[in-house]
Amino acid sequence: MRKPEKVAHQADRRIRGRPMCSRPRWLRCAARREEVSKERLGAGSSRSGGMKLHCEVEVISRYLPALGLRNRGKGVRAVLSLCQQTPGSRPRPRLRGEPGGPHSACLLISTLKDKRGTRYELKENIEQFFTKFVDEGKATVRLKEPLVDICLSKANSSSLKSFLSAVRLAHRGCDIETPLLTLTPVKTSEFEKFKTKMVITSKKDYPLSKNFPYSLEHLQASYCGLVRVDMRMLCLKNLRRLDLSHNHIKKLPATIGDLIHLQELNLNDNHLESFSVALCQSTLQQSLRSLDLSKNKIKALPVQFCQLRELTDLKLDDNELIQFPFKMGQLKNLRFLSAARNKLLFLPSEFKNLSLEYLDLFGNTFEPPEVLPVIMLQTPLTLLESSARTVLHNRIPYDSRIIPFHLCQDLDTAKTCVCGRFCLNCFIQGTTTMNLHSVAHTVVLVDNMGGTEAPIISYFCSLACYVNSSDMLK
Repeated sequence: MRKPEKVAHQADRRIRGRPMCSRPRWLRCAARREEVSKERLGAGSSRSGGMKLHCEVEVISRYLPALGLRNRGKGVRAVLSLCQQTPGSRPRPRLRGEPGGPHSACLLISTLKDKRGTRYELKENIEQFFTKFVDEGKATVRLKEPLVDICLSKANSSSLKSFLSAVRLAHRGCDIETPLLTLTPVKTSEFEKFKTKMVITSKKDYPLSKNFPYSLEHLQASYCGLVRVDMRMLCLKNLRRLDLSHNHIKKLPATIGDLIHLQELNLNDNHLESFSVALCQSTLQQSLRSLDLSKNKIKALPVQFCQLRELTDLKLDDNELIQFPFKMGQLKNLRFLSAARNKLLFLPSEFKNLSLEYLDLFGNTFEPPEVLPVIMLQTPLTLLESSARTVLHNRIPYDSRIIPFHLCQDLDTAKTCVCGRFCLNCFIQGTTTMNLHSVAHTVVLVDNMGGTEAPIISYFCSLACYVNSSDMLK
């Protein structure tokens, strides 16, 4: 028999409209998953129930330009918290029907050197939000008093959006669903979430049950037996260097191109057979500086590979390359090129446009130059040939939304005559030898005989160009 006090207590709960039983198990699990997800993102509700954001912060005084001074222009790692104004007070949920206004919130910025942090008033104190680059983890909050701009960077984009939404509510004086934190010093452990470098060199150290720190800028996962790129890596928007060498990766996802800050990509010693066109046409065009594809099974690179024009270092050793992309000369920033021990037969005509510091083509099966040219001239020119030459000569923009895709491919693979004009299917092809010292300061010998020459193909758009350049072919 139940005790009278217990019966009365349960009756009181029913009167207040509260359920006697706890939430269903599936609902509790869903809530827990959401909580864990927020914790992994690096912001949102903390264990104490408050709103926090981990990022880099730079507080810029707007008085500086008037004084002829400049800010140092570098952010520091910080923890941003939404706190109650009154120190020592604790968030208390309002009882049903209890009158009362919203909690008065302030922004607390804590750093490793100043764990107690600096407090900024929020209510009706924000002049403007700058959120153009919020998807890149960047935003700026301009305060009225003091006259400062709080610049945020290297934040998780989803967490940043949630945090800014709460800051907007605090600015308007609206109630914030998440209980506010107290003004207490931040623990040193909070700053460990700012890990920027992680090196994993064995399977047993590879994280399976937890995410990579979102703030990583350098990630190495070698000798881990990976057969594909872990999709969790593609969420690391601050990543600048990715090393996946010595694995068993066969194919690269196109979403690697979404890593907008990626500068170095090391895929040495994998099982790759190609490098996709999608990657060549991604944001890697603007960011990628160093690419290592050594010790794979790549037989050819697409023409679009030459759109990675920021490349300075390219390693292609120990593959099965038969030829370079024939627009190789478009890689104007390339300084280091190594393609030893492949199956190259000749170099493309635009190879002579490179300006390298180091070149290694040792161990390739270069063929001696052909004595007779390959003649594929047509008179008069076909409509396709004439149109293609006009489009390319006048640099008329084109893509698959304007003309058929196969015509785009034809234009992308057009040859360049020694005179600078373009030709599609109507040309003369000749082969000669080139001393590699003409394109590189340091040249590794091509063979064991001490040679530094290699065959190079040249194209001529007309018989006149071929005759005028006949001395070059001798």
